Amino acid sequence: MSLSSSDSQSVLYTCLSLRRTEPDPSSLTLSLFSSEPGPSSLTRVSLLVRCSSDRARSVLFSVLPILSWLPSYPVREFLFSDVVSGLSTGVVQLPQGLAYALLAAVPPVFGLYSSFYPVLLYTFFGTSRHVSMGTFAVISLMTGGVVVREAPDSMFYIQTVNGTNMSVVLDEVARDARRVQVAMVFTTLTGAIQIVLGLLRFGFVAIYLSEPLVRGFTTAAAVHVVISQLKYLLGVKTRRYSGLLSVIYSLQAVFSRITETNVPTLLLGLSCCVFLYVIKDLNERFKKRLPIPIPGEIIVVIVSTGVSYGMALSNDYHVDVVGEIPTGLLAPALPDFSLTPNLITDAFAVAIVGYSMGISLAKIFALKHKYSVDGNQELLAHGLCNFISSFFHTFVVTCSMSRSMVQESTGGKTQIAGLLASLVVLLVVVAIGFVFESLPQTALAAIIMVNLLGMFKQFRDIPHLWRTSKIELSIWLAAFVSSVLLGLDLGLLVSIAFGILTVIYRTQNEGLKVFHFNSSIYFANSDRYVSSLKEQVTLVDERMWLKRPASKLEYKDFIFLLGSCFRYSYFSIPAEPKPFFPIPDWCRLALQL
Repeated sequence: MSLSSSDSQSVLYTCLSLRRTEPDPSSLTLSLFSSEPGPSSLTRVSLLVRCSSDRARSVLFSVLPILSWLPSYPVREFLFSDVVSGLSTGVVQLPQGLAYALLAAVPPVFGLYSSFYPVLLYTFFGTSRHVSMGTFAVISLMTGGVVVREAPDSMFYIQTVNGTNMSVVLDEVARDARRVQVAMVFTTLTGAIQIVLGLLRFGFVAIYLSEPLVRGFTTAAAVHVVISQLKYLLGVKTRRYSGLLSVIYSLQAVFSRITETNVPTLLLGLSCCVFLYVIKDLNERFKKRLPIPIPGEIIVVIVSTGVSYGMALSNDYHVDVVGEIPTGLLAPALPDFSLTPNLITDAFAVAIVGYSMGISLAKIFALKHKYSVDGNQELLAHGLCNFISSFFHTFVVTCSMSRSMVQESTGGKTQIAGLLASLVVLLVVVAIGFVFESLPQTALAAIIMVNLLGMFKQFRDIPHLWRTSKIELSIWLAAFVSSVLLGLDLGLLVSIAFGILTVIYRTQNEGLKVFHFNSSIYFANSDRYVSSLKEQVTLVDERMWLKRPASKLEYKDFIFLLGSCFRYSYFSIPAEPKPFFPIPDWCRLALQL
């Protein structure tokens, strides 16, 4: 049996909060604060602003991590693996960029721009070797919600006169141009916020988004994404909703026009979904045998584009396609900063969520491959990628789990793999982008929906959390329900507030026990130390509420480790009775730090 998540964290945080001291063995005291005077404020300021060649070099290498690893890049060992990984990731990045532009409510070509510039910049500023920067479903959806709110369809209906008939039509060109402007300034603000937080060393901010909160929030985002793609899968025309109860309004709009379903669009979309699901299942089952994953997304894009063009689906069967994709890159432009007051709050939320997802992925791969990532530098890198790229007509990006898994599983060793992936996208933009003008939008919807299957598997968290921690389960459910019903922005705010309330509840329901031993701990008296502690500690019977000696306490290793490291034992006993369990290995390693 092992500790629950909450118990393990309680033990770990308590142990790590101790300060190592070497007190006089004859008089052991618990000293948490030093009484020695520190440097004056003026001295600290002078040290911070002092400039020297070594300090300038250190700052430069910190802001541009590529300078520290590129000169020693082992070409013979890493280059081939990075090339294979970069090409594989680029092949996945291309269709995802086109698809997630639909979520961001901008023309698909801007998804390609967002899959090139930020990925290129992350090579220079990022510290993770395996994450794939670029478009991501949750962030794209949050961006699209803001874009649609600031540039709704209702703003762009114009009256046209045809003889004696007058009709109202939607000016899609003007609408798309306005939405691109909104997306640009929103990305600029998001990047600026991330840069400021990075410079202020706020990389720790991600810890306030607990794992149950993030998983409940992303599951709710997956629900929003799937519902938003139903109209493309069915081929019906409905407006896009955002904000309070947008899920209900979107479902109502789709089902009210279900009789207008375009059958060729539905058949093509379902075929793409089935094919992608089979390919993903094969990649998962035979991942150890396949040298690289089967690129199902690019196969769907190529085949569906060929079928659409050969059968003239757009003209003969009214299947919606991507449309015009201009060749080449657009010239940089300044965003319209007059929109800033309406976007600043949303930009702050997206900045935190985007960074939290990125640093979580980066830490997973860093732990697996035994290297370190700098949270503050990652926050700065995300900000620079978004801020600089926004002048080149991109929308907000972060790291993608699916692409990062492809980059890592295909042998990627360094950020060079990401650089090559961005060059694959660049090749399409400047040379063959026009080929994908006949790509059906239903195929992009299928790509988006199938890629979210992993997020829907997070519903399995519910029975696990029910068994381990009811409080964490309540956080998961609160994040999910509030984000589904209130929208992702308000839902995130409610989730964080609820998480803070649970922290207060846990803090108010904790007790404290301190054991004082008037001697240094060494091998000769360790057994006596353990025996004395057992005599002092009592366990509360949860049913009978009777105190009894802890004669069968199984914490010997834990007690001796604390005693030998810190010369005293300090641990938290919750007011709610819980049994003692052996400490897991990961906690033992943490205690030895």
